[in-house]
Amino acid sequence: MHTLSRQIRFSIDPFSKEQALGFNSYASKPCGHGLSLYLALWVDLRSPLNPDTGFVVNVSEIDKVVRRQAVPIFVKAISSAFNRQETLSLSDLVSVLRQSWQYIQEGFQSKELVRLRLELNPFRSISIHTETDEMFTFSEKFEFAAMHRLWNDRFDTKQNDEFFGKCANPAGHGHNYVLEVNVQRPCLTDSENWLCDIEKTVEDNFLNLVDHKNLNVDVEGFEKLNPTVENLAYFAWEKLAQKFKEGKLVKITVWENDRTYCSYTG
Repeated sequence: MHTLSRQIRFSIDPFSKEQALGFNSYASKPCGHGLSLYLALWVDLRSPLNPDTGFVVNVSEIDKVVRRQAVPIFVKAISSAFNRQETLSLSDLVSVLRQSWQYIQEGFQSKELVRLRLELNPFRSISIHTETDEMFTFSEKFEFAAMHRLWNDRFDTKQNDEFFGKCANPAGHGHNYVLEVNVQRPCLTDSENWLCDIEKTVEDNFLNLVDHKNLNVDVEGFEKLNPTVENLAYFAWEKLAQKFKEGKLVKITVWENDRTYCSYTG
């Protein structure tokens, strides 16, 4: 069974009654007039492959269904909130995702819709896994810089060089890491400070321990543990798993660079 993921980009202009469709779906479609709200919706569909085409579904069909059925729901919700001078909370946006789920699933009745994920900006997203799900997952990315050296005292120098290559350099080397925290919580009215609580929890319990540090020397726990991206993801989980007041940590992902990352789910 295959799962196909497709991102649909669109921009909503709450200042205008008419949405400019535009022609560049890579940028966004609708494209917005000048200042507009850019969003990206990920659609995950699961099914056996069509033996004639090798597709789960032609991705252009996903684009058509989402822009015809789901985007107008977002336009209505955002424009209405704007006209009332009210804020759309994350729980409100989850409701919009639920409404969209129904219409997207109807457009692909022979496929299983397994997730909708809405990118709110480059570092935050929310996702649901069923139309009636009472929980949603909030994801936020953080960055930190640290240096490390990959080395195992049980190996001789030749073995360390074979296993770790340049990463065994005695002087160490640095990375600009990205941490993504995924917290699951009920679809309740958003409390005023819970997003700030998440950010402060990550800062106090993880970022302050590792940011601009030598992981091998400065961070308790890595004296004997090799600070690989895998172990760093586990370390982040251990520091954060029981710390969130509103929500449950469900996944940690650490990017070492834009080509390498590791996730840990406990």
